[in-house]
Amino acid sequence: MAGSEAAYQLAKRGIKVKLYEMKPIKYTEVHKSENFAELVCSNSLGSNLLTSASGLMKEELRYFDSFLIDIADKVKVPAGQALAVDREGFSEMVTKKIQENENIEIINEELLEIPKDKYVIIASGPLTSEGLSKKITELVGDDYLYFYDAVAPILTYESLNQEKVYFASRYDKGEGEYINCPMSKEEYTLFYNELINAETIPLKKHEKEKLFEACMPVERIASRGEKTLLFGPLKPKGLTNPRTGEEDYAVVQLRQDDKNGELYNMVGFQTNLKWGEQKRVFSLIPGLENADFIRYGVMHRNTFINSTKLLNKDLSLKSNDKIFFSGQITGSEGYVSAIATGLLAAINLYNKMNEKEVIVLPTITAMGAIVNYITEERKKFQPMGPNFGIIEKLDERIKDKRERYKAVSERSINYLNEVFKKDFK
Repeated sequence: MAGSEAAYQLAKRGIKVKLYEMKPIKYTEVHKSENFAELVCSNSLGSNLLTSASGLMKEELRYFDSFLIDIADKVKVPAGQALAVDREGFSEMVTKKIQENENIEIINEELLEIPKDKYVIIASGPLTSEGLSKKITELVGDDYLYFYDAVAPILTYESLNQEKVYFASRYDKGEGEYINCPMSKEEYTLFYNELINAETIPLKKHEKEKLFEACMPVERIASRGEKTLLFGPLKPKGLTNPRTGEEDYAVVQLRQDDKNGELYNMVGFQTNLKWGEQKRVFSLIPGLENADFIRYGVMHRNTFINSTKLLNKDLSLKSNDKIFFSGQITGSEGYVSAIATGLLAAINLYNKMNEKEVIVLPTITAMGAIVNYITEERKKFQPMGPNFGIIEKLDERIKDKRERYKAVSERSINYLNEVFKKDFK
């Protein structure tokens, strides 16, 4: 995501770019497609509303003429207030645009030597190859961290039991785009007991488990207590079963994963269960008795550097300011943050090449706040996505949360209009 955005931002400014991509010569344990910007986890880029930090960051990216957000807007699929995309259509369009750009030379091989005397953006993502990881470690020293991430299963629409599931959006926000699998207390109890006792895939002996809270495997969430899932991915709040007119004990939601609505992913069901166990346990969910899983969930090692000690505010390396980092390898968590850091790294590299002032956005913006978070030194550093907790607070006190967040977003957009005057096309 970050690499695709960065390459295109530089290319459209007239810079000749060598884009290294090791696929299809070599794949990570979870990548399957030859295309760029492959969406490994969810197909959702989060909320589009200005009352959410993710929505604000996407609006800021539209202001800066983001390549990937523009494509996401063009291939979006129904997802209520969220910006979800046709997974394959998104990657295919990104790939086509990059391949057609005369300023981008695509080199399909694993980069195993980082140039020290040239301008470089390392945007290898959280699934950085072992070979490149070693070279990055040599470059930055031992300040190199990791955590584990998990992916949710995808299944086919036609395999669902339509007599048990129903379409609805939580609190009726949207047009009922989500498929809901209702569960009674008895059905939930059976599912829960099987889930917490199911077999998981063991980690490698030499690797210590570090799990990122936002992508915690569903079985690990369940292990914290029988009712934990009822306040997480299986919460029934805001959903009324049209067959009963009542709220169910628990609900599993499915979100559309492709443009034609033939594929759906299980919301919040990242997992490290063995594949056979996934089929057995998840088939206990009402409506999924005969579900056809086209992709099972997997858990993989995600890698990120200790950016708080290593990076300048313009995302360049403190020890070599010709080398920039962007994307989730910096600890900027999620698709939208990856796009944002890719865009900013490219603009700052371009400005530095042309002896112009680099851009360091203030923390009143979502993009500025995420860069500040990953570059401010702190004792404990964990990946972070866009949220209002890291954005500078308003001077005035607004009690209503939605109105407060809306005001924070409007402040950011007003700032961008005043300072940059839409000159990024």
